[in-house]
Amino acid sequence: MRVLILGGDGYLGWPTAMRFSARGHEVSVVDNFSRRRWHTQHSTDSLTPIRSLADRIEAWKEVSGKEIRTFIGSIEDGKFLDRVIAETFPETVIHYGEQPSAPYSMKSRATAVETQYTNVIGTLNLLFSLRDRVPDCHLVKLGTMGEYGTPNIDIEEGFIEIYHLSKVHDSHNIHFACRIWGLRATDLNQGVVYGIETEESAQDERLITRFDYDEYFGTVLNRFCVQAVIGHPLTVYGEGGQTRGFLNIRDTLQCVELAAQNPADLGEFRVFNQFTEQFSVAELAELAERSGAELGYQVSVLNYPNPRIEAERHYYNAANTKLIDLGLKPHYLGEELVRSMLKIIERHKGRVIERAILPRTRWKPGVARRGVARVADV
Repeated sequence: MRVLILGGDGYLGWPTAMRFSARGHEVSVVDNFSRRRWHTQHSTDSLTPIRSLADRIEAWKEVSGKEIRTFIGSIEDGKFLDRVIAETFPETVIHYGEQPSAPYSMKSRATAVETQYTNVIGTLNLLFSLRDRVPDCHLVKLGTMGEYGTPNIDIEEGFIEIYHLSKVHDSHNIHFACRIWGLRATDLNQGVVYGIETEESAQDERLITRFDYDEYFGTVLNRFCVQAVIGHPLTVYGEGGQTRGFLNIRDTLQCVELAAQNPADLGEFRVFNQFTEQFSVAELAELAERSGAELGYQVSVLNYPNPRIEAERHYYNAANTKLIDLGLKPHYLGEELVRSMLKIIERHKGRVIERAILPRTRWKPGVARRGVARVADV
């Protein structure tokens, strides 16, 4: 296939590009390096020392003998995106090109506006480009299980009460475009991803993907593993009963590949829940604590006042059968896998910026300030 990956420099986008290239597909990537820019603005960085996109692509060519084409620009720029679509003529577009972080979107008015503009306008531009140039193309959109929130009922693979607003707007716009224009799309409502290494990145250190642990872009298990290695208490927000779907980065690549290999029909908008297991935050902290102790780390757990507005105890039961039916073979989380993550983190622990770990952005600032004061008193 001719595959176009939006956000191809990112945590998931770069491994996905290598996976499809390794399978013999003609791969092109688009990125505007916004994640790198956001880290520069906040004086933070990936734990893993990632190369520039140009260096990565050169390294991949040396390792695999295969080329990945690049386009540098923003999908919010409709003319730029039209040119990319016209030049690549994709059969599949894999859309990672969004601002994914809820804490970043809540940081300020500017970051909230940037999130909505990047996500909603960028996706709208993409839909028009597909309609006008490649109406048979299959759009594989990486959404989030966060669209469902915690509705206190079983979560099917489709629509329900909303939470992650810009991603919900995307889903509605894509659904409408499929109904009206006859496009085809798969919305992958993804759980929380953890892990560093993939089959392709393991071939050469220069191919490693980024690994974020900071308050804005670090996912919870990644953060816990970094904290365990550096001796920082594991920061469990609130009671720790928040339960979500999780999956290994290797399974993300499996899921995207399965969706691309089994496209939706023309005019069809389908929703897959992309996760393999459910855990509470407290359960992940216990797992990281046990795994760290087996490697000799002194790990403690701190219940930190929750900077977010979310239910800390709730019912959560989500369906995830559609990708399993297509052939997904999950890598389940266990102590052995966590220990392997800890060992990779140990190699790079000198790069940890500890001040970036604790949350400073509060979704309800007045309440959170009082909570932080109580922690200081303790």
